Amino acid sequence: MVKLVYFAWVRERIDKAEEEIDLPDSVKTGRDLLNHLKTLGEGYEAALEYPEVIRLAINQEHVEHDEPIAGAREIGIFPPMTGG
Repeated sequence: MVKLVYFAWVRERIDKAEEEIDLPDSVKTGRDLLNHLKTLGEGYEAALEYPEVIRLAINQEHVEHDEPIAGAREIGIFPPMTGG
């Protein structure tokens, strides 16, 4: 089980702030995770329609989509951010 935390419009489209999910063995990277989540329903599909813009954080550290997720306790999923 891994805790997924959703932020901003990703959270709004999925309609939940977080969830614990048991991932299939085929989900090995952040990219695999995003592809898997898109199969879970319309909200997920809408939130992750353009996966290349989605940012990921594993255990609160920003990572690229090809990062392995094995051993992750928490994965944050959020849209692009702007600074100021």
